[in-house]
Amino acid sequence: MMDGKMGWDTDKLHEECGVFGMYDFDGGEVASTIYYGLFALQHRGQESCGIAVSDTSGPKGKVDTHKGMGLCNEVFTPEELERLHGNIGVGHVRYSTAGSSTRENAQPLVLNYIKGTLALAHNGNLVNAPELRQELANTGAIFQTTIDSEVIAYHIARERVHTPNVETAVANAMKKIVGAYALVIMSPRKLIGARDPFGFKPLCIGKKDNAYIITSETCALDTIGAEFIRDVEPGEIVTITKNGIASDTSMILPDQSRTARCIFEYIYFARPDSVFDGMGVYHSRLYAGRCLAKDSPVDADLVVGVPESGNTAAMGYAMESGIPYGTAFVKNSYVGRTFIKPKQSNRVSAVRVKLNVLKEVVVGKRIIMIDDSIVRGTTSNQIVGMLREAGAKEVHVKVSAPPFLHPCYFGTDIPSEDQLIAHNRTIEEIREIIGADSLSYLKIERLMGMAGGRPICTACFSGDYPIAPPTEDIRGEYQK
Repeated sequence: MMDGKMGWDTDKLHEECGVFGMYDFDGGEVASTIYYGLFALQHRGQESCGIAVSDTSGPKGKVDTHKGMGLCNEVFTPEELERLHGNIGVGHVRYSTAGSSTRENAQPLVLNYIKGTLALAHNGNLVNAPELRQELANTGAIFQTTIDSEVIAYHIARERVHTPNVETAVANAMKKIVGAYALVIMSPRKLIGARDPFGFKPLCIGKKDNAYIITSETCALDTIGAEFIRDVEPGEIVTITKNGIASDTSMILPDQSRTARCIFEYIYFARPDSVFDGMGVYHSRLYAGRCLAKDSPVDADLVVGVPESGNTAAMGYAMESGIPYGTAFVKNSYVGRTFIKPKQSNRVSAVRVKLNVLKEVVVGKRIIMIDDSIVRGTTSNQIVGMLREAGAKEVHVKVSAPPFLHPCYFGTDIPSEDQLIAHNRTIEEIREIIGADSLSYLKIERLMGMAGGRPICTACFSGDYPIAPPTEDIRGEYQK
């Protein structure tokens, strides 16, 4: 999205956050390692980032924090990292789905309260945030941000006043908050990870030497040379102290078939080298491409993917169909968060700034183009047009997700129904709008296979919400 959002493209979905926490039992400094972990999670949020650290052997309540607007390498300098002293810490990269794009809304949030300090990093969206915020405001709470992460932090702090420890406070707060969340929390002597009972957002545990890590994706563990231990289970609260790992399973749903992992982690959000709940993202995307080839075959000369997440699905299609896989697009990797949208007057397409077609690859050929999604259709129309201008004889578009028909309330930036190209349109009508020779989508019944057979959330495609959606669209006031 443009105008304060992440990038060049109004027709792509965006995640809102990545979280990373680390506790080094040997007392080593963790800030620089957290920085590199966040760097690996940069694809999950390019709007703001931050790190908060503390020294478990030092005075309780002393927290060093630095956060700001921009990418990790824009916000952090070697001098800033040097200033952050501590062997326990949490970090965050953000893309806003709830709360406007301001420095005040950057995370981690650090709270000083009667029991000490709390630093929290959150990935997800609450559906009952407005009610909880009003309830807190009515009892005198003063908010510094417009994000629902602050609502979570307040509830944990309030529960902590009359509970024996912070992990019990987290469990009590989880009984009140409803929606999608993966949390990493730093208290003076503990690192805590919590995943909502439905498991919408991913969270995993790793270990490097004598340090433990809790983070959004396994690719962050690989980047810092840590060993993957296991996923945090949906509804589980994990507490890491010098005594090791403790697990609270009181919030785990008795009926595991009700869990609802966000399928877009597999389709688009996650890095292809990450693994969630036992399923590799790379294999998920290959599987989607193979399914498209089985379910909607077409005669063609070349299969190509729209970078980046369309590439692996395109490889899967090529493997299954026997049609050669090729590279049709060169991507400008330097178009980032600060890209200025061209004015209408100079007629420069934002898509053309981001992508260019290799004419010698596509000229005279029948092309199968694989993309991960079509949201509004504007970008697909331009890319199909670029392939035709480059000399492609036919362009057949295959989408490695079903059509978007409904908004998401759990942290994925899917717009309202009237902005979705598939809303109230047939596939033939969409095909005409984007200018393709044929168009087909992944069948909805194929989605569970992408998650290795585990239960998933398909609400944006099916309208079947695992949690009742809010009566008012919380993405209005709370989402820019």
